[in-house]
Amino acid sequence: MINKLKNNNNDSIGILGSGLMGHGIAYAAAISGFHVLMVDLTKNQANKGLQKIYQILEKSFKKGFISKQELDDIKSRIEISHDYEMLETTKIIIEAIYEDLDVKTKALKTAEEYMNPNGFIASNTSTIPISILASKLINPQNFIGLHFFSPVHKMKLVEVIKGEKTSSATLSRALNFALQIRKTPIVVNDSPGFYTTRVFVKYPFEGMTMLREGIKASSIENAGKKAGYPVGPLALSDEVNIALIGKIRKQILKYDKKNSKEPWDKVIELMVTNLNREGRSGTGGFYDYPTNQKKHIWKNLEKHFPILANEIPGKDIVDRLIFSQILEAISCYEKNIITSVQDANIGSILGLGFPSDSGGVLQFVNDYGMLRFRDRSLQLAEQYGRRFTPPKLLSEMARTKKVFNSH
Repeated sequence: MINKLKNNNNDSIGILGSGLMGHGIAYAAAISGFHVLMVDLTKNQANKGLQKIYQILEKSFKKGFISKQELDDIKSRIEISHDYEMLETTKIIIEAIYEDLDVKTKALKTAEEYMNPNGFIASNTSTIPISILASKLINPQNFIGLHFFSPVHKMKLVEVIKGEKTSSATLSRALNFALQIRKTPIVVNDSPGFYTTRVFVKYPFEGMTMLREGIKASSIENAGKKAGYPVGPLALSDEVNIALIGKIRKQILKYDKKNSKEPWDKVIELMVTNLNREGRSGTGGFYDYPTNQKKHIWKNLEKHFPILANEIPGKDIVDRLIFSQILEAISCYEKNIITSVQDANIGSILGLGFPSDSGGVLQFVNDYGMLRFRDRSLQLAEQYGRRFTPPKLLSEMARTKKVFNSH
């Protein structure tokens, strides 16, 4: 006899996958009052995720953020299983499996069999178009993207992605759920990489490009911090994992049906394939991480990326990092991937670490001056490559003296 969730009410949620994102989403739901069922291939695998949740909760308890009673209550609201049939008692199902179309499709199709007819099902994918995943389902109108950010228990943003057939009711339920678990949602339309991933990767990509050009790693990192980012682009690449960034790049190209080679591709290939340096979680990446010591830039980095005799101006390094993300954000706005100026700004600060005192990517342009920003983009394009060419929308707004309006 299958044990059903202890609480068979509208506040029950199923999570597919118990890895970094799965157990993070489960934690966020449980502390917000939801009863959670976390499903993985084996109960042992699911238990590993459960123990990660317990570790986060124990830290909160030790710091006095929650009482012993609250700790026990939250723990009692989380169950684990390897049996999809238990999803019958849940109102919301969120898939949080690694980025593989076939694996995700199989899990979603199985979960849909047990989905509450008045509920919805979502994917935490960061790159695969929602409409492609939805095409494999019987009721695509009940399917939506809910892209969380790592670590989920600290990051406030949720990117809500509408597929071609996502119903307004499903969108409303998804937004309500995001608010119930104390997250800030932004709404975007379907596209490979959506909004946040497309804009995010430009920062590490530009850092890698400058490294390949012969600019000192320390100059690149200092420019990132000077611009107002929490960390430099190379340190960020290590934290996210260089190999994972490469996979994200390939996924977006695959679904965008583009096959262009860019300077950063060579850097990723060299670091991951040739040097086996994928980042902090592996043997190190652009940095070394000695035990009980501060991280430092890998001593052999200059051997593989020789330094130019004359570096480019520091202002150019700063501008290249900032403009790379802003231009991609404008392109997303132009293509209706994101339709709200406010959401574009909020998403860039809460999800991407864009300098918070700027007001966000599009507000930065308003303050910089539309015409001046366009002219600076043209300068960067001439000196450093066509990726800095202003989108048509930017040129038109500069010509007509318009600004990005939040209302």
